[in-house]
Amino acid sequence: MEKLHLTIACGDYDRTKALQDGSVQPEGVRLNYIPLQAEEIFWRMSRHQEFDASEWSLSNHLTMTSRGTSPFVAVPVFPSRFFRHSCIFINTDSQIQGPADLKGKRVGAPEYSITAAVWIRGFLQDEHGVSPRDIEWHIGGQEEPGRKERLELKLSPDIRVGAIAPDKTLNAMLESGEIDCLISARAPSCFVKGSPKIRRLFPNYKEVEIDYYKRTRIFPIMHVLVIRKELYERHPWVAPSLYKAFCRAKERAIQNMHISNTLACTLPWQFAEMDLLKATFGPDWWPYGIEPNRHVLETLIRYMGEQELIARPLKVEEVFAPNVAGEFKI
Repeated sequence: MEKLHLTIACGDYDRTKALQDGSVQPEGVRLNYIPLQAEEIFWRMSRHQEFDASEWSLSNHLTMTSRGTSPFVAVPVFPSRFFRHSCIFINTDSQIQGPADLKGKRVGAPEYSITAAVWIRGFLQDEHGVSPRDIEWHIGGQEEPGRKERLELKLSPDIRVGAIAPDKTLNAMLESGEIDCLISARAPSCFVKGSPKIRRLFPNYKEVEIDYYKRTRIFPIMHVLVIRKELYERHPWVAPSLYKAFCRAKERAIQNMHISNTLACTLPWQFAEMDLLKATFGPDWWPYGIEPNRHVLETLIRYMGEQELIARPLKVEEVFAPNVAGEFKI
């Protein structure tokens, strides 16, 4: 029987490498895996739905699901997770010493609705008492002018969000002091190049993030796997098939990390890092599936509601394809 041909766009990750090289194949599927950067995937998928399935912004999926406008169904595979305390960059002239000093400041973000920004605003409010309403938000291209929100914002007037000038970039505005702070999934180029004007709000971010996880049990999810809804309705079996394949690929990546005679990653102290991971997270530090991630997902949904990015409260189960909500037992 001929297999179904599917094209998936996703990042170039160790946890998906077996899907790229074909050593793990989804049941009933002939897979064409296209490795791309997230920004390109999201732009092409949001405007043209070019791929049968793809990595996708979890916050955008929640927004569209709450509005009843999503052209996708999600599978509880999370290609990207990231603690975001390291992703707050400040201008040293801003007089910002700690998180509470962000109140009243001008803060840039490539998009107000990106998942990284949602998580950062969430922990700033939960942990430090800084509300999104305490900040003046400036939205636009970080390194190139002209970036806009993927989704229309529907915010109260007291959440102050405005677009930067079409010929400006957040990177330049941060270094010049036109904005006091930038939150972004990517480090701005002025910081990467070593500008003395820019530093992280949390220089000791690793210690801060480990403490955050131990207290909250949250390892923030950024991206989710989605399938075009039209394809899913014709072939619902594709969702569990892809889920199982992504799980196998991730397991293979972690198994390779345990090979002790050579280093699978270009990290000299890889095994020391793995010991720390196991001591902090337990044996699975990158879980897929709904139940192992319910608390994280419910927290993000709460943040989305508090930040006025969803039209109604959501239950975790309605975010995903119905036939991946549980797992069979033998």
